[in-house]
Amino acid sequence: MIIGLTIILLMVLFLPFISRSIEHNLELFLLVMGVIAVIVADVLTGELLRKALAEPLHISLAVIVAGILFRLLHRPFSKSVRKLGTIIPFRLFVALIIIILGLLSSVITAIIAALVLVAIVTVLGLPRKDAIRFVILACYSIGLGAVLTPIGEPLSTIATSKLDADFFYLFRLIGPAVIPGVLAFGLLAACIVRPPERPMHIKEKPKHDKPLDIFTRGVKVYVFVMALTFLGAGFEPFIRTLLLDIPPTTLYWLNMISAVLDNATLAAAEISPEMEEATIQSILLGLLISGGMLIPGNIPNIIAANKLQITSGEWAKFGIPVGLVTMILYFIGIILFV
Repeated sequence: MIIGLTIILLMVLFLPFISRSIEHNLELFLLVMGVIAVIVADVLTGELLRKALAEPLHISLAVIVAGILFRLLHRPFSKSVRKLGTIIPFRLFVALIIIILGLLSSVITAIIAALVLVAIVTVLGLPRKDAIRFVILACYSIGLGAVLTPIGEPLSTIATSKLDADFFYLFRLIGPAVIPGVLAFGLLAACIVRPPERPMHIKEKPKHDKPLDIFTRGVKVYVFVMALTFLGAGFEPFIRTLLLDIPPTTLYWLNMISAVLDNATLAAAEISPEMEEATIQSILLGLLISGGMLIPGNIPNIIAANKLQITSGEWAKFGIPVGLVTMILYFIGIILFV
């Protein structure tokens, strides 16, 4: 079983970068890999199937509803964003978007924050390379910020439940580490993201998504989340067998597998109320940071990449170096000295 799951993990990691057809059909590829994983792990049950069918519903419906609303409100929303862009200096504007979305994601949820991000990026008209960098940094910020409350994302919900903790426990535990990270991603974006080629106040003909495009995007997100549910369930025996007796600092680095696996599942398998707070902190930070490295690592990544047609290679080219540097800085500044 372990050998089979290891092969599946390697295929999930590398095949999207090797095969163009897999890259263009990433959702279906991950779904197939997820189904194979649960079969290999012998965990395919009726309950898991019901969970895999139901869990993506609220996310995909949110994507579809947001797409419809943005189509209806595109003109006033675009006008508002452009007006703010003319009042606030561009680099400050970019930083504020990333910081505000990152901090608000713990209240409005990571899904809503990602949908707002996509709407803003669509209006900004950034050069593609800069748009990708902006989106990835914003998704890192949202992924970090959403964990501060139990309502921000599934990982924080599961962690709070497993630890039988109060609403603000995670804020107290990792807030001092997360908030500087959110600020740093905003400042980094201000330094490296170039302004749009045309000033934002110039009126352009609005580009509307067709109804079929909105529905198709929702279906793709549904399949993506279903695939991650299967992958998470399939790899849970793998995690419990190989990772749970590993020292926290080593586990911090091994949790980079959350770049392709559901970090909520990893948190559920790894976190225990008997652990010291420093151990829980290192586990959570490893999961949160590495979740931004690749598209499957976090729901905001999936939503943004799908809407903006960012490929796995484009995401990895910037997302992995940023993630590795962030992991090193947190390891030095937080893990070793807390």
